Amino acid sequence: MEVNFRFLGPHEGSVLTGAIEAAYGQSYDVRWVYDEAEVAARLADGRYVSCVAEDADGQLLCHMGMSLAAAGDAVAHSGQAVTLPVARGQHLFTRTKRFLMDWARDQGLAGMYSEATAAHPYSQRANIELGAHETGFLLGWIPASVANDAAPGAPRRRQSAALFYTKLNDGHERRVYAPERHHEIIGQTLALCELRGTLSQPPPDAELAPCTELHVELERDHNLALITVHVPGEDLEAAIAAERHHLFRRLGLDAVYVDLPLETPATALVADDLERLGVSYAGVFPNSRTDGDVLRMQSLHRVRVKADDIAVASDHGRELLEYVLADLPQAGTSREAR
Repeated sequence: MEVNFRFLGPHEGSVLTGAIEAAYGQSYDVRWVYDEAEVAARLADGRYVSCVAEDADGQLLCHMGMSLAAAGDAVAHSGQAVTLPVARGQHLFTRTKRFLMDWARDQGLAGMYSEATAAHPYSQRANIELGAHETGFLLGWIPASVANDAAPGAPRRRQSAALFYTKLNDGHERRVYAPERHHEIIGQTLALCELRGTLSQPPPDAELAPCTELHVELERDHNLALITVHVPGEDLEAAIAAERHHLFRRLGLDAVYVDLPLETPATALVADDLERLGVSYAGVFPNSRTDGDVLRMQSLHRVRVKADDIAVASDHGRELLEYVLADLPQAGTSREAR
C-alpha cells in the first residue's frame, strides 16, 4: 500500500477526532480528543504532535499522537494510536510510529513513553518491534467503558496497561534512590531501557522533611487518581492514608497511583512504609511534575485483578508482570500470565 506520512496542522483537529470516533465511538477515556478547539490549541502551541499516514488520495489510514506537558520537554507521551480497518495488516502502526520517533529523535527528545493495553499482546509486540521495553504494569488502569473495535472480544471490566519506554537520545546522568527490596527489578529496567540512572544508597546524612508535599490529580474519565509526591516526608504513610481514604471512601474511585521521585534520597527511606497501606509496586515511569523518573506504586479498590486477563509480549514483560502481581497485598492472586 502506497503511504504518505505527514503532520497535522492546528486547523485539522477534526482528523484526530474522526479517527478516535471511528475506533472507539464516544468511549475513549481521554476526553479532550473529542474537542476540536482543544486539539487545535494543543497542536498550535506544541503540546501535541499528530502524525498521520494517508493513501495516495489523502484518505486517513493511521494516526499516532505525541503529547508534551510543555513544548520543549525532553520526554514525550505517545498515544491516540488508531489504524483504520481498511489499513489493517499493513503494519501501519509501526510504520507511523517509527516516522514520528525519527522526527522526535531529530528534535532532541530523550525518549517516548506509552501505555499499551494488556487485554491482548498485539500493540505490545508492535512497541517491542520499535525498540521499546516494558517498565511496569498499571493494574486496572483502563476503564470498563472503553470499547476498542480492534479488540471486540475483550471482557467489559477494568483492564490493565503495560508501560513502555523507547529511548531516542541519551538523557542526563543521575543517581536513583529506590527502596532496597525493589533494587533488582528497577536495576533491570534501567539497564534494559538504557536509562542513564545509577542505583545508589541514600547518603548517611540524608534527612527527611517533617511534612510530605504532594499533588493529587483526579482522572474522572478513568475513575482514578494520581498522587505525585514532590517531597516524601516523615509523615508519608499518614499523608497517603488520608488521601486514599478520601479518594476511595468519599469519591468512590477504583484505583489510586502514587509517584515517588527516584532522584530524591528520601524515597528510598520511606517508600516501604506504604506497604502497610496495601500500596504495591507498579513500575518506573516519567512524571512531568517531578525531575526525572518516578517509582510508581498502585492501590486498587473494588477492582478484581485476574492475571489470566493480562497478556504480555516478551520474556522481560512476563517477569515484570510476575513481580508486580507478587507485590500485591491480596492473597491468592493467580500468577499465571499469557
